[in-house]
Amino acid sequence: MTQVLNLIDGTEVSASGSRTLDLVNPATGEVFGTSVLSEQSDVDAALTAAGRAFKVWRKSTPAQRQLALLKIADALESRAEEFAELEIRETGKVRAVVLDEEIPECVSALRFFAGAARQLEGTASGEYLPGHTSAIRREPVGVCAQIAPWNYPLMMGVWKIAPALAAGNTVVLKPAETTPSTAVLLAKVAAEFLPQGAFNVLCGDRDTGRALVKHPITALVSITGSTRAGIDVATVAAADLKRTHLELGGNAPLLVFGDVNLAEAAEGIVGAAFYNAGQDCTAGSRVLVDAAIHDEFVAELTKAAAAQTPGEDFGPLNSEAQFGRVRGLVERLPSHARVETGGTPAGDRGFFFSPTVISGLKQDDEIVQEEIFGPVITVQSFVDEDEAVRLANGVPYGLASSIWTNDLARATRVSGELDFGCVWVNTHGPLVSEMPHGGFGHSGHGKDLSSYSFAEYTRVKHVMTRFA
Repeated sequence: MTQVLNLIDGTEVSASGSRTLDLVNPATGEVFGTSVLSEQSDVDAALTAAGRAFKVWRKSTPAQRQLALLKIADALESRAEEFAELEIRETGKVRAVVLDEEIPECVSALRFFAGAARQLEGTASGEYLPGHTSAIRREPVGVCAQIAPWNYPLMMGVWKIAPALAAGNTVVLKPAETTPSTAVLLAKVAAEFLPQGAFNVLCGDRDTGRALVKHPITALVSITGSTRAGIDVATVAAADLKRTHLELGGNAPLLVFGDVNLAEAAEGIVGAAFYNAGQDCTAGSRVLVDAAIHDEFVAELTKAAAAQTPGEDFGPLNSEAQFGRVRGLVERLPSHARVETGGTPAGDRGFFFSPTVISGLKQDDEIVQEEIFGPVITVQSFVDEDEAVRLANGVPYGLASSIWTNDLARATRVSGELDFGCVWVNTHGPLVSEMPHGGFGHSGHGKDLSSYSFAEYTRVKHVMTRFA
């Protein structure tokens, strides 16, 4: 049986207590190992190590930080197979997707933030008061507590640690309970290139995360997770006025207008909806379609969805709990809903769910208002542009959206009306390191990727010198 340990102060160590968490392969439903369950003393040790390392790392030059991140990126790239094996075992993801898409994106992000470390932007120094010169300093915030999700364990871990370390901060990262292995391996790899204690990993549960947030050493808390988890973090952090960076749930609308190629749009939307089994906060699961083409488009969407094969085109749901949640949303469908295809578990073991399309839904239906996080597409119709925008914005989330049309003027108008942090046109889902990712409303605040993310991990100081 595999046992995953903590990585504190550059060394793999067990937790102070004897409790552990089971690790389950979601493709089979079988337990293959355990991870340690960190307690308060482990949190103290990790944050103390990070605090000690911060005194050194904050004084490193941008060039030194860049070099360290580039070396981490090279090491990750050279050990891609090893990282992939761990990621696949804990998530059930399709191997080619991990190796050809996700790990290269991790490497790209590390290299981007390596460059960002040497490209700090700020106001030029000048005399704004006679006889005095003002300058702006951008400084690291301090020790960052970071909480990563289970849907992209390695990639979301990289998105957090890369800008934090590039800015001169140190990190204690808590991976999700079900997917800790790649985070620990990443910290082991990085330890060769960073000061001792600059990057620590604590395995554990919600209580472990809450202790990280509450700890007096923690200066900033970043979480990618559910809206409920984000509210919990924000509430605890507020008691000590800690800075927060919250990338939370999503419920992306895809507005399909009548001038598109229906088959091409359907193929693109199915790919966006079922990528990673729909376990993506930007998943293209909520389709809004022009009433004039509704029936024809539903037929195309159903055909494209039915052609997807669980286990080949996408993996299982991550856990029995998530499997039960998706099943429950489908089983509680109102009588006016129609399951066009799927709607049932797939296979005889593991947590696979069949590709599903549901039409006939109304705006206040549970499955429309809630983030599904599974391979399920809902379909609603609209009669005009105003109704399309109203339906799209009619949920608490504001992370991602897309517009499918050949009318440039319409795309420009509607993109300005959609209340989401990202709007794609005639595609849905692509992300690049140079552009920000983050949402509004119940999708949280703060940006991942880009120079905007780098800025999240800095503080601004005004220095005024009297020379008269």
